[in-house]
Amino acid sequence: MNKMSAGLLGLSLLMCIGGCGIRNQNTVSNEQKSLNIAYQYGLAYTPAIVAKEKGLIEEAYKEATGKEVSVTWIQMNSGADINTGIASGDLNVGFMGAAPAITGVVKDVGYKVFTNLSGQEHSLMTNEDDVRSLKDLVGSSHQIALVNIGSIQHIILAKALSESGLDPHALDSNIVAMKHPDGMAALETGNIACHLTSSPYTYMERSSGSFYELDEVSKAWSADDSFIVGVAATSLYEEDPELYKALCDGIRTAMEYMDTHMGEVAEMTCELDGNTKEDELKYLESGSYTAETNSLFELARFMSDAGFIDTMPDSYEDLVFDNVLGD
Repeated sequence: MNKMSAGLLGLSLLMCIGGCGIRNQNTVSNEQKSLNIAYQYGLAYTPAIVAKEKGLIEEAYKEATGKEVSVTWIQMNSGADINTGIASGDLNVGFMGAAPAITGVVKDVGYKVFTNLSGQEHSLMTNEDDVRSLKDLVGSSHQIALVNIGSIQHIILAKALSESGLDPHALDSNIVAMKHPDGMAALETGNIACHLTSSPYTYMERSSGSFYELDEVSKAWSADDSFIVGVAATSLYEEDPELYKALCDGIRTAMEYMDTHMGEVAEMTCELDGNTKEDELKYLESGSYTAETNSLFELARFMSDAGFIDTMPDSYEDLVFDNVLGD
């Protein structure tokens, strides 16, 4: 090989290597960001559903960066499933009850609260004529349906017991885990004695006129208190602040949209919930939708005092990221 041929070969190799490097950089830079979000069932998750249906997180991210993000929404049955997903890295974000979220933060699942989502009134209904207070249930064999042990409904029941001067764990053995619609059906057929639930089942059971409501539960945790919150992986908050901010902005925009377009939101969600638009609107308007938490740290203190968590957070800031307002 002469000197000219060798030189041309070397130049060709150099150009090939350089070209490969450019293609690799373009591949990385053009790779679309992704966000995996889990949510659950019910009207309490409506701001998340609005953000999903209207692409508000994607919109916020593009406005801020000029780039696209792919958001995948996954409907799950429990906060425990969401905890598993975030801990494994399969999920970046989840919406769940305030109590399971507190438990997850304390157990170092790898997230904190990034927003409040909603507050909803809870109710405890019974079909038993001899039950007129929580005290009547203590020591009985009457079964109480609620979504799960350790759920926000379980903690609200325990708080109501405590505020009535009773052992917060006095009814733990009476609990039967059921999804909200299954619990309502079991109450209607008499297969269980009591059902602790939230919107819209609270209003449906009240309107039937067939059940008696034990008001200790609704007094222990009101619609103004945090019920559903959003949690985000610490890795998202620390490693991708632009995407984290777009997430927060998208959910906040969904709440603002609900404030001014509740009729349109009811039309959007009524088929998902199996309600008429009129009933859906009434149920939605009974809830509270704000990014600010309310009584979250109070709930953590009760959970610690009652033995639901092993470690009491030192402060509210231990539970939330620094953009979150509330208490």
